[in-house]
Amino acid sequence: MAEAMELVRQELGEDAIIVSTQRAAGSKGVRITAALESADADQAIAEILEGVSESNSGTAEAVRKALADHGVPARLVDRLVNAARTADIADPTLACAAALEAGFTFAHLPEHGAPRPFMLVGPNGSGKSIAAAKLAARSVLKQRQVGVITCDNIRAGAVEQLAAFTSILEIDLVRARGPESLARVVESTAGLFDLIVIDSPGLNPFKQSDMDYLQALVEAADVEPVLVLAAGGDPEEAAEIGEAFAGIGATRLFASRLDTTRRLGAVLAAAEAGQLAFCDVSASPHVASGISPISAIALARLIMPQQAAAETKDETFWTEASAS
Repeated sequence: MAEAMELVRQELGEDAIIVSTQRAAGSKGVRITAALESADADQAIAEILEGVSESNSGTAEAVRKALADHGVPARLVDRLVNAARTADIADPTLACAAALEAGFTFAHLPEHGAPRPFMLVGPNGSGKSIAAAKLAARSVLKQRQVGVITCDNIRAGAVEQLAAFTSILEIDLVRARGPESLARVVESTAGLFDLIVIDSPGLNPFKQSDMDYLQALVEAADVEPVLVLAAGGDPEEAAEIGEAFAGIGATRLFASRLDTTRRLGAVLAAAEAGQLAFCDVSASPHVASGISPISAIALARLIMPQQAAAETKDETFWTEASAS
């Protein structure tokens, strides 16, 4: 992914985005479709997570301390710190951004259209349904035609929850029961929508039968699986989750619930273990707000400690993000 993204940037420039990716099952090959789309990821993430101020001066050791405070695994910390040191940048936030840019790929999900449906996958409770609604709402607000499909026939109330969101957006929620049904539904919607988002059931990444079922869903309809992972949690377990879902073809990671955690070690560990590209983040429970593409500098600003702000400022920070 990192090599492919570098080739994309050489051909199309720094504004290029990844529109679609597909990892070949059982191999290291990745097929990527790229395009140019006007987007300012840094500005978008700043609007969600306001209050970012200039960081204090520091060195690579400041980056090391911040990463350790976030619970990033020691081996990954060492690799990122070495990259920060190599960058030879005095400002710790910019040094951290340079390290993240060297160590990870950033490929946000397109808002205007994609050639293949996106299937949101992940463990139960990771926030897939709300992420599907948010992605749909973002594209609807861009005046795009969006289709939403649910395969979640396992969790009680799952279909009703997503239907409540799609009805507000005036989108018909289509149900699919199993791989064959999903294949028929996707085929019937070909050419009708600019973007199709599929909500999958929450499955156990450590249970082979669950992953085999998810693999069947992915292969039946030729979709691009996107791992949705809640921020926070245990980094080692998150790394195993990232590997498991990369095994069924996921190439991107959507980090949810940034507004309810202060440690990002788990999502960094998952992205590294699964060789997943960071795409978008969610920092609000509201469907119409709190979703944004993520960039290396925006992620670095979330990791590195910023100048102290008044407590009232901190309260406003989260309230505004939730109310926007």
